[in-house]
Amino acid sequence: MGRRSDPTEFEGLRVVVTGGTKGAGRATVERFLAGGAAVVTGARSRSAAPPDVHVVEADLSTPEGADRLAAAALDQLGGVDVLVHVLGGSAAPGGGFAALTEDHWRAELDLNLMPAVRLDRALLPRMIEQRRGAVIHVASIQRRLPLPESTTAYAAAKAALVTYSKALSKEVGPKGVRVNVVSPGWIYTEAADHLVRRIAQSSGGTLDAARQSILDGLGGIPLGRPAEPAEVAELIAFLASDRAAAIHGAEYVIDGGTIPTV
Repeated sequence: MGRRSDPTEFEGLRVVVTGGTKGAGRATVERFLAGGAAVVTGARSRSAAPPDVHVVEADLSTPEGADRLAAAALDQLGGVDVLVHVLGGSAAPGGGFAALTEDHWRAELDLNLMPAVRLDRALLPRMIEQRRGAVIHVASIQRRLPLPESTTAYAAAKAALVTYSKALSKEVGPKGVRVNVVSPGWIYTEAADHLVRRIAQSSGGTLDAARQSILDGLGGIPLGRPAEPAEVAELIAFLASDRAAAIHGAEYVIDGGTIPTV
């Protein structure tokens, strides 16, 4: 069921979104644009970017890439009101802990934790100066339900992101900046499809079997389906809005009921 956005909801807001050219990142960019915000995003390629968004081509898993996005965002927008870290994913092989090399671990941390740390360090001082701002870090329910066959390092990096976010919220909340976490379950994105194919390749099984292995590993999805990127974007938009002005230091799960405990 679709939702018509108020075209003035985010009018005048300056928004930075990481990974905004595909999946939940692209949906988040589109949601803020629909609300009237000015948006800058960082990605390795601008080819799939939505119209009306300024794209900074950068590898955000590197310090140089994060610096490039931060500098371009400040130059383009003059400041930042909302910072959304959607960038994430996993390219580690299946096979459990023994298949993960030092390079695999470093790559997972550099993609799923360090871009948020580096961009926060670069952009939060401006928010603190203006005594207002909202930061949303996108983690994953994998931090609580890791798949030992395929997502150990990814899950550990996302767990670190959540812990870092909580510490950050305690530090910057009194200075006017809200920090929250969105933790999706399985989202129907290009990355989800790539994960399915990678599991199938490493196991020698079919795509259907790989999808079922993910569902089995998650314990099933009571809602009966993965979330759509636009649904995740809607939650992010809510947390960035004045409607969530008293929500801070919290983690919001959007997983169709996958986590089986309270």
